[in-house]
Amino acid sequence: MAGHSKWATIKRKKAKVDAQRGKVFTRLSKEIILAARLGGGDPAGNMRLKTAIEKAKEANLPKDSIQRAIMKGTGQLSGSNMEELVYEGYGPGGVAVLMNIMTDNRNRTAGEVRHIFSKNGGNLGESGCVSWMFDRKGLLVIEKESNNIDEEELMMIALEAGAEDIKEEEEAFEVYTAPESFADVIKAIEDQGITLEEAEIAMIPQTTVKLEGAEAEKMIKLIDLLEEHDDIDDVYTNFDMDE
Repeated sequence: MAGHSKWATIKRKKAKVDAQRGKVFTRLSKEIILAARLGGGDPAGNMRLKTAIEKAKEANLPKDSIQRAIMKGTGQLSGSNMEELVYEGYGPGGVAVLMNIMTDNRNRTAGEVRHIFSKNGGNLGESGCVSWMFDRKGLLVIEKESNNIDEEELMMIALEAGAEDIKEEEEAFEVYTAPESFADVIKAIEDQGITLEEAEIAMIPQTTVKLEGAEAEKMIKLIDLLEEHDDIDDVYTNFDMDE
């Protein structure tokens, strides 16, 4: 998992300074629509929808907008022709790039994403070209500043609940789980009054590719542009660089 922590730190910092509220709302609404379409409109019986609604509330998405998104997802309102895709490609230096896509027009999205890659030293690849380099795992982030807990105490709680690994970073602890243990570990940690800064099922790179200088700058620019695209929900890479 080497290198993921730096990526995760960059991602968290970026999320905190994301001032493009309209794009954030669009992404949150899409996730609610898809979650409702796949699992129904009742968050009590649809964990993905429940999580999407919680994230939307945290971002102050209006209540009416949340309800409309749910109704679109369940077919009670029109305009829910949304589908979920995975795109894969290569960045500068052969860095593997994996993206979760949510779109109502796959041809438009593919063309736009391909253009971003080609203009920034990369290329969009075929399905399966890089996904084998990643493992699907639960990732929980616990900020040290807002929680009075040390690594040993957290490790006991998390491992007993089924976590696989814990890493201590400068500002936060990162807890890794198998996807099937994800909910149990979240509950065990939250039952101890510990606040989670982030909790998601993520694609964790098995190894990393370290870039320096101009190539590293190009890779960061490519990640920024992909993350800013309205139809891209998540960007995972095996990119690493020195602090």
